[in-house]
Amino acid sequence: MRQELLSPAPGSKKDRKRVGRGNGSGHGTYSGRGCKGQKSRAGNNKVRPGFEGGQLPLIKRLPRKRGFNNIFRVEYEEVNLSSLSAFKAGSEVTAEKLAEAGIIKNSRTPIKILSRGDISCPLTIRADKFSAAARAKIEAAGGTVVEVSNG
Repeated sequence: MRQELLSPAPGSKKDRKRVGRGNGSGHGTYSGRGCKGQKSRAGNNKVRPGFEGGQLPLIKRLPRKRGFNNIFRVEYEEVNLSSLSAFKAGSEVTAEKLAEAGIIKNSRTPIKILSRGDISCPLTIRADKFSAAARAKIEAAGGTVVEVSNG
């Protein structure tokens, strides 16, 4: 096979569209630009994003942005006491064990223990923060509270 004898597949090569070359071509008179208006003129007929033809744009009609995002905010994984019933009495509850049990999604995010629900068996719970009511319920059940810093 010789390279000069190769030809493209039928239908893969098209002639380019030559506009403004008579009505017989199907692209005469207005040359695919429609009738009068800004977009039919020669030159740069593109307008910037958000331009509404001189009407006050939507972005300026809406009220300004309010508030701010605190970049120092710490998001805690919240764990209620009711979900700790999955652990056996006397066991130690850590972030890794909570993740294994499917109670939290990520073991690296800080954990806060909240007091919703009751705890019946004594557990040693290691977390970053505890609510005062949760701490009281854990200690009342005979468990211990250990605050760790996840950093």
